[in-house]
Amino acid sequence: MKFFILYFQRHLSDTDLLSCCTPCGTGCEGGFPLEAWRYVIINGICTGGRYRQKGVCKPYTFHPCDYHENQTYYGDCPEHIWQTPKCEKSCQRGYPVPFKKDKYYGLSVYDVPSDEKAIRREIMKFGPVQANYFVFEDFQYYKNGIYEHTEGDFVGGHSIKIIGWGVENGTNYWLIANSWNTDWGENGYFRMVRGKNDCLLESMVYAGLMMV
Repeated sequence: MKFFILYFQRHLSDTDLLSCCTPCGTGCEGGFPLEAWRYVIINGICTGGRYRQKGVCKPYTFHPCDYHENQTYYGDCPEHIWQTPKCEKSCQRGYPVPFKKDKYYGLSVYDVPSDEKAIRREIMKFGPVQANYFVFEDFQYYKNGIYEHTEGDFVGGHSIKIIGWGVENGTNYWLIANSWNTDWGENGYFRMVRGKNDCLLESMVYAGLMMV
């Protein structure tokens, strides 16, 4: 058995996880990131990609929609939460690899210390990390720049991917990949102030290693 930790490049199926991981939570209504990692370690996860993408086992189930203000690229979003897809133990038609042989498994999952330097070391050594943070009303109006919570009530929790860091005009920031389409924020990304544990971002960081 070989471990390829640093250069795992496959796109894995969010649909496979969303539809089949019962312990992960309530499907499209939210869930628990650590349970998702544990599911991948025990059950594996197949390849995935964008909506209707070919050449992968399970592409994304839902079409992109125009949720954000003044955006016209996508079609309209429904007025309700999407229904969680049925768990299918098979790949899309025409994909040549059997479902069970298309599975990739996690090796481990662990907490990253709540320390800005430790988080940067983890990213430098192994790549992007997963993080949760508290969302407040002012985040919903984010367009660009470095976000730092200043006002508004608590809205809920959110899980994202920290991919790097930087400094702009003397302000340290994290570079973060969001999941709200590329027409949101800075081409689908946003920056959050670094080193202040803003919105408890630096207190809820996880990392995992994949096995091939």
